[in-house]
Amino acid sequence: MLTEYTTPGERLTLNDDETRYNFLLDRIARTGTDTIIAENKQNDGTWIQVTAGEFHDRVREIAKGLIAFGIQKGDAVTIFSSTRLEWGLLDFALAAVGGVLVPIYDTDSAIQAAHIMNDSSVRLAIADNRERFDRLDSVLDECPSLERILMIDGHALETLEGLGLMVSDEELDERISSVKADDLSTIVYTSGSTGAPKGVELTHRNILASTRAAAACVPETLSNEPRLLLFLPLAHCFAQLVQYIAINSDDGVVGYLSGIKTLPADMHTFEPTFILGVPRVFEKVFNAASRKAGTGFKGRMFHAAAEHAIAWSQTVNGGTDVGTGPVTPSAEMRAKHAMYDKLVYHTIRSAFGPRIQFLAAGGAPLDTSLCHFFNGIGLTMIQGYGMTETAAPFAFTRPSDNRIGTVGKPVPGSSVRISATGELEMSGQNVFRGYHNLPEKTAEALSSDGWLRTGDLASIDDEGNITITGRAKDILITAGGKNVSPIPMEQTIAKCPIVEHAVVVGDNRPFIGAVMTLDKEGLEQWLPTVGQDASLSIEQAAALPVVAEEIQRYVDKANAEVSRAESVRKFIVLTDTFSQDNACLTPSMKVVRPAVNRVFADEIERRIYTR
Repeated sequence: MLTEYTTPGERLTLNDDETRYNFLLDRIARTGTDTIIAENKQNDGTWIQVTAGEFHDRVREIAKGLIAFGIQKGDAVTIFSSTRLEWGLLDFALAAVGGVLVPIYDTDSAIQAAHIMNDSSVRLAIADNRERFDRLDSVLDECPSLERILMIDGHALETLEGLGLMVSDEELDERISSVKADDLSTIVYTSGSTGAPKGVELTHRNILASTRAAAACVPETLSNEPRLLLFLPLAHCFAQLVQYIAINSDDGVVGYLSGIKTLPADMHTFEPTFILGVPRVFEKVFNAASRKAGTGFKGRMFHAAAEHAIAWSQTVNGGTDVGTGPVTPSAEMRAKHAMYDKLVYHTIRSAFGPRIQFLAAGGAPLDTSLCHFFNGIGLTMIQGYGMTETAAPFAFTRPSDNRIGTVGKPVPGSSVRISATGELEMSGQNVFRGYHNLPEKTAEALSSDGWLRTGDLASIDDEGNITITGRAKDILITAGGKNVSPIPMEQTIAKCPIVEHAVVVGDNRPFIGAVMTLDKEGLEQWLPTVGQDASLSIEQAAALPVVAEEIQRYVDKANAEVSRAESVRKFIVLTDTFSQDNACLTPSMKVVRPAVNRVFADEIERRIYTR
């Protein structure tokens, strides 16, 4: 095993005059103004095409409006919106004029928004709809730097474009030329899974380095008219990165989608070639396919096909979990694969639309068997690993070198190493310049020689592939002194189709326990298969012995992978859910372990540890 690794290849050379606005300029310089760069979903479900020229013209007019409003280089502007075309237009307009983008998750509360806007001294806020506009308006008096709130649904962009008539092209071009690569580009507030949100300061250089390096890792996804259906919140760095990659490619098209309620239909009408999602999205796809197959002959067929898909992927892709490189499948295996492809895999692939080729997962740990499953049915699943502090993933599995079980190798221009305590550290041009107004926290995040501490425990194999083994702060230490990594067990338990979230507990306790929440959609599909009413409430279902028995099956699977001292001895099923409202979920849907232990402390104590 290595203790340090740098991806071979030349260090990325960036022009000091470049900004993230150059992603759009470079696209037009290479392909002209007539190529389709985006599609905007209409109320009737159809998609309207937007050319690169139309997109750029609107960006410039909005940028002029920002200047007319009085936005100076370095001024902070908030976008408080779901993912939509207007988000992309505002993003590039702010980059053009040197405004500092301060995104806020569309699910954040008014209090959270006020904290972010005050900490970053936001002057202008742009919300997408009336509900989020009112959220901001309710804290307007508490935000002394905030001068105005505009609403996209209330013609905010048209208002800015109207103001822009007072600004000449020459004035705009002069402003654009004044913005440099090392200027502050954005302040992205971390979702706070380990404490209060911190404002991560990213320069244009950070974002350029991250995006160009990431694109170099996945050239296969950017050929043959790539189409990205983007529904993750653009307040998240990973979503921003794939937007930039698609727009900067020669013929990439971004389909902006504000939510996932109509996702199945949208995948067929937009016809994406690749989709970015958090692991839970893909878990739900697998669970839905399993439920649809049922428990009879079709169910047995599905599960046999799923097991074969995993074995196929392990054979042709290799993986750390099997300890070998790729090998050629036998004739018998190829014949069986062709049969399952016709009977099962084709149907699952078609759920993503007729042109789908790649899936990309990030934002949370990805279960190895789930990744093997999708690869085995013919959908290459790429995993990205990174932090807000690195402007998105700094390691990728490559389609051509997909070592499942690892998070891949660092991107070109990045180096990784393992510290004396086993923590993964990284270095490169994508590393943030610091936390806003928090020099002490910045010093804590960086080593004495400037490497970023990730907080993850990891190993690096001889080829440079990184395997994440746990979180330094997530390690549980039982009262008996046993160190326990909870994440692998949680991933196994969460495969249960009726479990929404599983959290392993037991720090300073006599044994390991677990807390479960139930998946309402999964319950509705599963309950009739065990002779129960599908309309039962979460509270009613949680009390059923068959529910506990079904979950116990997956707990047993998790326990089989660890020693007795690490195994889950007792679990409870909550009638509540994890949400942002109770602080147990971040906006990017990560479970906040300390909050779960705090919010449900009484139930954990009474139902798990009280004899």
